[in-house]
Amino acid sequence: MKRDPILLSMLCLLVCVSASAADRKYIVNSRPADAKALPFSEGVLAGDTLYIAGHLGLDPKTGQAPTNPEDELRLVMEGVKQTVESAGLTMDDVVSVQIFCTDLNLYGAFNGVYQTYFHGDYPARAFIGTDKLLRGAHFEIMGIAVKRSR
Repeated sequence: MKRDPILLSMLCLLVCVSASAADRKYIVNSRPADAKALPFSEGVLAGDTLYIAGHLGLDPKTGQAPTNPEDELRLVMEGVKQTVESAGLTMDDVVSVQIFCTDLNLYGAFNGVYQTYFHGDYPARAFIGTDKLLRGAHFEIMGIAVKRSR
């Protein structure tokens, strides 16, 4: 069997890059102590890439989503921002987000709040309709950020 040297070189490079990123894995958790018992991290920084877990906009006093969707949006965006900044990045490092929403009629309200969290170019984005979210939330946001050279 003939081996392709280019393919073998690419495979070796991929393994080296993956191993390097795995060596620099950093878990981001800024949640209150009682929430840290949940089986996930708010974010995982692997190399220069931050994987942001799904965030809900819950009222810290009640643990439920506020009845006003714009209040919920501010809470969810502040949660994402806190995770991003805890990893040493900014919201302008966010390159991709997925938004899950229980009411697609809230698309305009979402955009009104969302756009205030970015300067310049916006991340790639998907706005996805869904039936239900935990704790009565209307929105859940997850994403990816990549640390830019400064």
